[in-house]
Amino acid sequence: MSDDKIENPVSFSKLQELEDDFEEVEVELLRHQAKLTGDLYAKRAKVIADIPNFWPLVLEQSPAEIDEYIQPTDSSVLLNSLVDLSVERFELASGGDPRSIAITFTFSDNEYFSNKTLEKKFYWRYAKDGWAGHVSEPVKIDWKSKDKDLTEGMLDLVCQVRDAEKAAGKKLDDEAEPKKSLLAKMEATGLDGVSFFAWFGFCGRAVSAEESAEAYKEELAKRQKRKAGEEVEDDDEDDEDDFDEYETEIFPTADDVAVCIAEDVWPNAIKYFITAMEQDALSDIDFEESDEEMEEADGEEKPSKKRKA
Repeated sequence: MSDDKIENPVSFSKLQELEDDFEEVEVELLRHQAKLTGDLYAKRAKVIADIPNFWPLVLEQSPAEIDEYIQPTDSSVLLNSLVDLSVERFELASGGDPRSIAITFTFSDNEYFSNKTLEKKFYWRYAKDGWAGHVSEPVKIDWKSKDKDLTEGMLDLVCQVRDAEKAAGKKLDDEAEPKKSLLAKMEATGLDGVSFFAWFGFCGRAVSAEESAEAYKEELAKRQKRKAGEEVEDDDEDDEDDFDEYETEIFPTADDVAVCIAEDVWPNAIKYFITAMEQDALSDIDFEESDEEMEEADGEEKPSKKRKA
C-alpha cells in the first residue's frame, strides 16, 4: 500500500454522507415502485383468486430466510388453510416512510385458531442513539385450545408482558409476572424449532412515533452538517441496553423475515408459484417413469418363470 493512501484516508464523515445519499435514493425508489405496481398487484390478486393453494405453494418455494422457520406443523396449517397473503406499505398514504409494512395472512377454518385474518405491522422508526429499524406490536392469536397453541404459550405471554409494560409505563423486572414466566419458558424450550407463528410476537425496540419523529429531525440535521463539511459527534450506543430490548423476543429475526416477504416473496410470487408447478410436473414424470420401469421388470420376470417351469 502506498504512503499516499495511508496519509490521506477518506474520512468517515464522507463515507457516512455517501451512505445517507444511498439510503435516500433507496427510499425514493420504494415510493416510486409502490406507485407503479399498485394496480398490477390489484390485477394479480383477481387472477390468483381462482387458483387453488396459490399462496401455500408460493411459501413452499420461499427463500431459506423464511423456509427455515416453517416447521412441519406450520407447513400443514399453511397448506390447508392459508387462502391469501398481502403486503401494504401502509404509511405511504400519509406521506410516511415506505419501509413501514403491513403483512396480512387470511385463513379458512382450521383446527388450530379461530382468527380469519392475522395482520402484522412493522413500523420504521428512528431512535436518538442513531439506531433505525422496524418495531412492532405483538398480535394475539385465538388458539382453539391450549394444546393447539403452536407457540406453546409463548405468544400469549409476550402479549401479556407488552400490556403490563404499557400499563406500568416501564419495562418489567425479570422477577415480575408475566415476564418471569415468559423468560422461564424461553429458557426451557429454547428458540430452535420455534413455530413460525411466534413471528407474530415480535416487538423490537420500544420507540414511539413521537420519539421517532424527534430522532429523525435530529438525524436530518446531522446529515445537513455532514454535507456542509461540519463535524458531527458520534452517537453513544449502549450495547447492554440494546440486548435488554430483545431479551423477551421469541422470534428475534422477525423483522428480517418481514422484509424478505415484502421485498422477495410478495413481488416474485408468480415466479415461485410457477417453480412449484414445474417441480410438481417433474415429480409426476418421475413417478410415471418409475411405474413403467416396475411394470417392465415385472413383465420380464414372469416369462422367465414360465421358461423354468
